[in-house]
Amino acid sequence: MKHRTFLTTLALFLFFFNLGIFIISVAIFKDTVHRAEERSLGEHYFIASALIKDFHVVESRGINIEGSLSSLLQPYSYLSGDKKAGLALYKDNQLVYSNHDTFVLQRNSLEPPKNGNRVATVRKADKKTYVIVSGNLPIPYDFYTLIYTYDTTDAIRSWSYLKNMLFLAGFVLSVLLAFGLLIILNRIFKPLKQISQTSKNIANGAYETRLPIYGHDELSEMAQSFNHMAEEIQHQMAELIDTADKKQQFIDNFAHELRTPLTAIYGYAEYMQKAVLSEDDRLSALTYIMSESRRLQTIAFQLLELANLQNNQITCEEQKISRLFEMVKQTLHGKLAEKNIYIEFNSEIETIWGDACLLESLLINLIDNAIKACGKGGHIFVCAVHEAGKKTILIRDNGKGMTPEVLSQIMEPFYRGEKSRSRSDGGAGLGLAICKQIALHHGAELSFTSFPGKGTTAKITFTT
Repeated sequence: MKHRTFLTTLALFLFFFNLGIFIISVAIFKDTVHRAEERSLGEHYFIASALIKDFHVVESRGINIEGSLSSLLQPYSYLSGDKKAGLALYKDNQLVYSNHDTFVLQRNSLEPPKNGNRVATVRKADKKTYVIVSGNLPIPYDFYTLIYTYDTTDAIRSWSYLKNMLFLAGFVLSVLLAFGLLIILNRIFKPLKQISQTSKNIANGAYETRLPIYGHDELSEMAQSFNHMAEEIQHQMAELIDTADKKQQFIDNFAHELRTPLTAIYGYAEYMQKAVLSEDDRLSALTYIMSESRRLQTIAFQLLELANLQNNQITCEEQKISRLFEMVKQTLHGKLAEKNIYIEFNSEIETIWGDACLLESLLINLIDNAIKACGKGGHIFVCAVHEAGKKTILIRDNGKGMTPEVLSQIMEPFYRGEKSRSRSDGGAGLGLAICKQIALHHGAELSFTSFPGKGTTAKITFTT
């Protein structure tokens, strides 16, 4: 595109510039010829007028005009200046006087008009250019034709030299313009070249590449828009990569979670098939098979619940916090009593907007995790408050807490900070992933703060 713009601009400039030089040259040439013609017409008129007077004087003295023509015309030849001018006189198409040889050859083409007017022409002869004025003398001497010639070769040469100098100057200016235009176009098209190169880099995976921004013109605005687009692409690619990594991690974890119970089930089934077992051994093997089958069933139900949460909309209604807390307390009463854990509920909020079953499931999952984290005689505090103008539910325990590394991944499907403890508790690492989806469906944000040895706080911040 740059080369095409360069060639088109240069061609248009050269065309119009040289056309201008040509028009100026033609105008100067016409002016030069016109001046020479005017001068020659003036000289012809002066000589013709003076010659008529001389004829009258000669006739008044009784002298023959034809015998005196040479002496009469000789002074006017000198008056015409240097050797550039010439005179010739014809009588009835017969040359009677001439001081210039070229007139003899060109007489037939210089016939003056019959109305007594004069005619001026430009002719070339002997590599010279002449202005020739032809006209008959006034009556009664109209049978005489006076021809005046003026050599304009020097003027034409001066015009030709000026024309050549103009075209030479035009050529030099064109060369300078070509270099200047090339520099300007390189500067103009540099951002486009940078955009092209940056686009290639981004296409090759260098998503962090950005365009430099100079000034505040349209090109800088385009560069800013391009950089914004590149940032969006980089952000979306990072999200895609993160999503792909999470999916792969989900598949890996899912395969790992299935492998353990399936291996146990297959092992005990094969053991029962090949070995001779006592009734106690058979019951023990069946117990393991049923336990691992329940684990698979739990994983299946939790995955189904997670899928339903991701794909379906929920119906929200106004829910009383006190009733919600009471239902959760009754559900977890057995686990709390088993570990002798004290739980305290407190609410500054009367109602909250949401689905009763899902909110109950959310709180049960979070409090169940707090129970698992606490030792015997632990303490859990659940409260609903206004925080920064938003309704917030806090679940705080004094359990073992979590490291920052564990805290950053706890809501990923199948992730477990302590795999052995989670399996012994029957967990598959899907509880908090389900909690996250429930919170999102309620327009809420689920977050955690934790310190090893000091406990964990789960916060549900509702924005609706």
